[in-house]
Amino acid sequence: MTGTEKTPTATPSFRLAYVPGATPAKWVRIWNERLPDSPLALVPVAADEASDVLRRGDADAGLVRLPVDRTFFSAIPLYTETTVVLVPKDHVVAAVEEITLADLADEIVQHPLDDVMDWERPPGQPAVERPATTADAVELVAAGVGLLVVPQSLARLHHRRDLTYRTITDAPGSDVALAWPEERTTDQVEDLIGIVRGRTVNSSRGRAQAPAPQEKKQEKKKPAASGAKKAPARGAGRPKPGTKQGGKPQSGKRGKPRKRS
Repeated sequence: MTGTEKTPTATPSFRLAYVPGATPAKWVRIWNERLPDSPLALVPVAADEASDVLRRGDADAGLVRLPVDRTFFSAIPLYTETTVVLVPKDHVVAAVEEITLADLADEIVQHPLDDVMDWERPPGQPAVERPATTADAVELVAAGVGLLVVPQSLARLHHRRDLTYRTITDAPGSDVALAWPEERTTDQVEDLIGIVRGRTVNSSRGRAQAPAPQEKKQEKKKPAASGAKKAPARGAGRPKPGTKQGGKPQSGKRGKPRKRS
């Protein structure tokens, strides 16, 4: 290879960031089916780092938890998660199916520094020191030091045999959204928007259009060659019964004519 020759460049991939608990699998599958020539790369990020990752351009879009800075980001809310409280299996809360925030009033509730809940005032009594991460808070709950309020997907993500969770009926939910820098709304971002909004591949607003089915071309009959005779129809050329080959009717038996009386 000479110095003037260029190596072929790989197809650029679309980078989708996602925070813990978010589930991009369904949309990734649809993307791969519709856009096989544009690979999608998943970028796991901490919830509190998602905005910075998108601002730096380390990902093209992200599945994040609201709120985000709407002066910089465009966002499409996707779904709202149920809020639950994570407790030891032998805790009194585990004896019921649901609770309210008032039931936590006298409980120590861990409030990690990466808490994804947008509380005006966290429920329960604050711990002496805030754990650094949700994972650290889960370890404290397992050790019998307080409870933890999280979106249901995070309770499942940090599943342990010695812990369980219960729904909090009056707690605010956690909204998951597709977000991206508004000034970097590319064609690929538009493709992903169409996918998460459930547009079909033939939608008028979807960019990736399926090729239209080609109409079958009717085969034209070739004209007969000049001077060629058409083949006789089936049965043509055969004389009808009672006729000669020339077409004159045949008479009955030949014999002497009868005399008239």
